[in-house]
Amino acid sequence: MKQLFLFFVFLITLNQIHSQENLPTDYLSKEFHKGRREAFRNLMPANSVAVIFSYPERVFSKDINYNFHQNPDLYYLTGYKEPDAVLLIFKETQGTDQTYNEVFFIRERNAGKEMWTGRRLGVEGAKSQLGISTAYNGKDFKDFAIDFKKFDKIIYDNIPVDIRNNTTGFDLFGLIQSFKTKAEITKEDPASLELFRSITSTLREIKTPEEMELMRKTVKLSCVAHNEVMKAIGPNMSENEADGIHAYIHRRYGAEGEGYPPIVGAGANGCILHYGDNNSTKIDNQLLLMDVGSEYHGYSADVTRTIPANGKFTEEQKAIYQLVYDAQEAVFKICKEGTPLVDLNNTAKEVLANGLIKLGIITDPKDVKLYYPHSCSHFLGLDVHDKGNFSGPKSGLKENMVITVEPGIYIPANSKCDKKWWNIGVRIEDDIAIKKDSYENLSADSPRKWQDIEKLAAQKSTFNEMKFPKI
Repeated sequence: MKQLFLFFVFLITLNQIHSQENLPTDYLSKEFHKGRREAFRNLMPANSVAVIFSYPERVFSKDINYNFHQNPDLYYLTGYKEPDAVLLIFKETQGTDQTYNEVFFIRERNAGKEMWTGRRLGVEGAKSQLGISTAYNGKDFKDFAIDFKKFDKIIYDNIPVDIRNNTTGFDLFGLIQSFKTKAEITKEDPASLELFRSITSTLREIKTPEEMELMRKTVKLSCVAHNEVMKAIGPNMSENEADGIHAYIHRRYGAEGEGYPPIVGAGANGCILHYGDNNSTKIDNQLLLMDVGSEYHGYSADVTRTIPANGKFTEEQKAIYQLVYDAQEAVFKICKEGTPLVDLNNTAKEVLANGLIKLGIITDPKDVKLYYPHSCSHFLGLDVHDKGNFSGPKSGLKENMVITVEPGIYIPANSKCDKKWWNIGVRIEDDIAIKKDSYENLSADSPRKWQDIEKLAAQKSTFNEMKFPKI
């Protein structure tokens, strides 16, 4: 009787696993991932193999994990979203009776575990849904016949460390140990790491049409969230409440979450570049700097808007805001294919330095770094600070890159300037797709001019009407 009961549990679980409905239909296609693997292979040297591991799971509290986030490189090449996996890509076709140029080792199907922690794709799913014809369970990697010593180059990124060992031998810890044993690796090879990063940076810095569609979606819904906070904001709103509006709208439009920990800082908190507490209970009559972007199907937006809590900029706030806006506009003018990346930041620094001198905040252009301590741009995509070639002969803007343009001025209390400027922090950040002779502002749906921000702030938000019981 017990065996029969367990059999029925197994059947019910399998039915649940295969009956999931109403899933998004706009994920990257298996053809996209196959094309990216082929593009990767084309950049590999002769007689080489690439080894790409999943990211490790991380503990949130005791026996509860954070929601798993895949290694973006593995996701880019496969579409696989589960832990405990390793992908091998070969430059040349391998095997005799059964030939292959890639092999994927993944988590095994397990009805009992899937009942507790969610569905697994399994080998057959990897073949049918991901289009990877040579796929095996992770437990098969240890005994898989491969002589790594025959290859002239083994290409891999930093091998994950500080990972748990579940002692099965085929979790991520076991897969890594098997790889190190098979390849006789005792320490990482810097040349292998450099080659892997060069290949992935070259591929990922240029977005395909499929990727650009997801980029437009994630940025657009992030703009909706920023605009709704502009309408809903008031001096009594907390930083956490503003953060929550962003989170709700992101999920309302189908985003899985945020591409990075949101930065929602009022007044002095807005002068902390990567402020993350978001716990001030009142914004008061201060500026609120919001650096928040959604993550939609793996792709991150990165949008920053700075707004007055009471709907109106003071003269000092307006002066700093306009200066940052002018710097951003100057950078936009040179956003096109062929522009060296260094020119973007140099342009922003020049405008900001001249403006700060005119306002009497600094007297020497070199001192601009006191109030503008970061760079103007970075690549954007599967990572919020995405891969790309920042230096060397491959650097420079290219068509179908997506970058940020984000000048800022941050004047904390006790700065060596008039007190009227203290605790004013302004950043304006937009997501820009590079074209041959121009650019496309993907985040243009959220207003940047101070006049337009004040106009939007005068409108009412749905969130203003929401009533909750007192606790």
